[in-house]
Amino acid sequence: MIVIIDFGSQTTHLISRRLREISIETIIVEPEEYFEITNDFLVSGIILSGGPGDAYKKDALTIDPKILEMNIPVLGICYGEQVIAQVLGGAVKPGVKKEYGPATLEITHTSLLFQNLKSKIQIPKSISVWMNHGDEVGKLPDGFQTIGKTDTIPYAAIADESRKIYGIQFHPEVVHTQFGMQILKNFAAICGLEPKDQPITKEFIDEQILDIKESVGKEQVIGALSGGVDSSIACLMVHRAIGDQFTAIYIDSGLMREGETEELKKVFSDTYKMKVLIVDAQDEFIQNLKGITDPEKKRKIIGKTFIDVLEREAKKLSATFLVQGTIYPDVIESAGTKHAKNIKSHHNVGGLPEHMNVVLLEPLRNFYKDEVRAIGTLLSLPKEITHRHPFPGPGLAIRIIGEVTPEKIRIVKAADKIVRDEIHEAGLDDSLWQVFAVFTGIKTTGVRGDNRAYGETIAIRAVESLDVMSSNFAKLPWNVLEKISVRIVTEVTEANRVVYDITNKPPGTVEWE
Repeated sequence: MIVIIDFGSQTTHLISRRLREISIETIIVEPEEYFEITNDFLVSGIILSGGPGDAYKKDALTIDPKILEMNIPVLGICYGEQVIAQVLGGAVKPGVKKEYGPATLEITHTSLLFQNLKSKIQIPKSISVWMNHGDEVGKLPDGFQTIGKTDTIPYAAIADESRKIYGIQFHPEVVHTQFGMQILKNFAAICGLEPKDQPITKEFIDEQILDIKESVGKEQVIGALSGGVDSSIACLMVHRAIGDQFTAIYIDSGLMREGETEELKKVFSDTYKMKVLIVDAQDEFIQNLKGITDPEKKRKIIGKTFIDVLEREAKKLSATFLVQGTIYPDVIESAGTKHAKNIKSHHNVGGLPEHMNVVLLEPLRNFYKDEVRAIGTLLSLPKEITHRHPFPGPGLAIRIIGEVTPEKIRIVKAADKIVRDEIHEAGLDDSLWQVFAVFTGIKTTGVRGDNRAYGETIAIRAVESLDVMSSNFAKLPWNVLEKISVRIVTEVTEANRVVYDITNKPPGTVEWE
């Protein structure tokens, strides 16, 4: 297998996921645990992940130099490249230009790492890569040469071919890196492994469902059903496994999209014959959020309120397990690994209270959104479920900047419905990962008729992505944006300005809070 040493990158698990797709076994270990954990494994290669630290600092995370002396191929990604340089006598320095997003890599020398990127390899050649760093290698260790550079980074890809040690400043595991999967396949081949495509299969899902059935036994189970893709598929998997032992609970927090409650009841209760209990808790959520403006506090309050309501219902139903649609991007954004930094708490991960009276059951925890959709398709779920745009667990509360009030909810609901209706009318649903409106809390001066108006600013966010670990803002047609804007300022009378968010991830996140 290939061992991935985790320095706290938001995409460490994504490296593992990409290798899993090509039938390569992996294990993720902490830097200080490498020799302790890997004694029982046949290690064919080592990948050093990215991370938020500074490799040149005295207390920086690093590796035992012996790891680079074992005659095992090593690939350092981002911070991992910097660790290699630092440990082997090179140098790392703060970057002259910090880079977050797309960049162009010029491949300057042939390398086993860059084989088969096209049918004919011509040097120099350029590919598009995804960067997310502030530091860079400032001096190469002995024995290394540059195999790739960018306009701002002279050592964007380095290699010691004789020792099969490679470092790259960019992230091949992110889908926005051109030929990223081929680079990982090349490294697997350097390690003497045979990469081959391995999609999710029906047999794999059957094993997951059987595992759920065996884990639950005869106990009663409730599920937190939000109507989003993740919770829908998680609940349906559990329903498929244990039938009437399972009750889906939909908590109407008042923070859902327009028409969400009615649509959910129709799909799950009527079509799939699932037991669905709808609990009206709108007043409880609004009261608990009163006066709260900090995004992390909002998320934690919403998470706690959800659990309070669910635990009350679990007690009534004598339930032992709680199903949640947690997927891996939720985990990693909530600092799901030892050295990772918290980006935002998800109410189904970092926003949960420490002590609960139910046991969490998270069948999708190790999967990404596109894998979850593949699971849904193999479960014969309709496209309107498997390809719904994601909706955050905290709902519209994190699309309202500042305090959440009934009035702000009403405004953002109306604006959001206009956005989604016009995107659907334009036939753009399938090309977008997510699209929604944000109540920014910023008032600006406008004109209505011949009178001065002082109203709210609504932001539109639309992104394209595969697994949401990275995303690009969508280049929506101007005529669609204009139609959305005209409708919002006309029909939502409190709003007099509409802006469009053109930030990629990184440096932004998909949601504003």
